[in-house]
Amino acid sequence: MKCSVYIATSLDGFIATHEDSLDWLHTAGNGKNLKPENADMGFSNYLASIDCIIMGRKSMEIISSMNLTAEQWPYGDIKIIILSNTISQAPENLNGKIEFYSGELSKLLQNLEAKGHKHAYIDGGTTIQNFINHGLIEEITITRAPVLLGEGKPLFGKTNKNIKLTNPSVIVFDNDFVQLKYNVTY
Repeated sequence: MKCSVYIATSLDGFIATHEDSLDWLHTAGNGKNLKPENADMGFSNYLASIDCIIMGRKSMEIISSMNLTAEQWPYGDIKIIILSNTISQAPENLNGKIEFYSGELSKLLQNLEAKGHKHAYIDGGTTIQNFINHGLIEEITITRAPVLLGEGKPLFGKTNKNIKLTNPSVIVFDNDFVQLKYNVTY
């Protein structure tokens, strides 16, 4: 089963402030409007390529705090699994949209694959780090916002070994965001 990452960071590699704020993401850039074909910087095309999402509890809590309406919900009917050892009940506004898992990542992927899933979107800092350290991520797309936060929650933490990234591609958007895409080689 293919596992990939699609995430935004500050130029200095942070995915959120220490308080889990993403406000900087909405104010970064030069304010230019993107061309219609780039309006979401490829996110809808990426979502069309996946059939399930695996994210951590903290990411779920951030999404829950946004209190998205049905019209704002970006994930449609995509299966969403939340990794958590501490909770197993969805917030009221996410009831019926998510399920929980606690256990070995390889078993989760085997179960998903047995049910016909082929491509998982891995989201959330700790979750991404765990998948990388288990050698499970095949592709990483990082959209760098033109802002330096100086501190916050880093996308990457300590890895078990050096990890080689290959076959780079780069897109520079009109709003000064830069998107990098790599294959991951363990």
